[in-house]
Amino acid sequence: MTNPGFGRRDFLKGAVVGAAAATSVVTPQAAESAEAAPANAAVPAPQGYAFLNIDEAAFVEALVDHMVPADDLTASGTDLGIAIFIDRALGGAWGKGDRLYMQGPWKQGTPSQGYQLPLTPAQLYRAGIAATNAHCRKTYGKTFDALDETQREEVLQGLSTAKIRFESGPPVRVFWSTLYQTVMEGMFSDPIYGGNRNKAGWKLIGFPGAIAVHRENVEKYRDKKFPNDPVGIADMS
Repeated sequence: MTNPGFGRRDFLKGAVVGAAAATSVVTPQAAESAEAAPANAAVPAPQGYAFLNIDEAAFVEALVDHMVPADDLTASGTDLGIAIFIDRALGGAWGKGDRLYMQGPWKQGTPSQGYQLPLTPAQLYRAGIAATNAHCRKTYGKTFDALDETQREEVLQGLSTAKIRFESGPPVRVFWSTLYQTVMEGMFSDPIYGGNRNKAGWKLIGFPGAIAVHRENVEKYRDKKFPNDPVGIADMS
């Protein structure tokens, strides 16, 4: 994110591939804190959010605006609806772990074995945000959303490389992989899910959208800009 020779367009194009999954063992303290977090989250969610409370919303908005800043290519992450996408995902079936096996045993796995934690994605997100903010308070004296751009970059680099160690929280690499995944999904998913507002992510990479048959255009527009506006699910209903 700091290499001046690697532009944001290149970063976002590469990001479509996604981050590699990471697995580890969650500490009992992290599982307990994640279970208790909803009860302890006394501050209600801002208007428009179904899952995130006010502190979590501030974290997510700062995160998406740092990873997808407003420039001549797109609007900011919040203006693109990425925070809304994440909130809906966390509050929905994915966040609740509806398709995850949640019966244990909880042992350390290998990357090829996939997700290995006794936390739903929503619990992981909530516990990871709390742990990241605790690190930020200890290191900078304020939460992530109050940091300046350089400090936020330091924190995100620390999460992505696991140089940050949570005193009480989920495995750092697993949390970062989930953060990264949801931001990229919010940037490039169909707008019907709340993100990729005005199909800005698709337009950025030249993706045609939810077109059933596109093979006739592959050869015709090879190495050329595709002229049509992307088509979303809502456009086909």
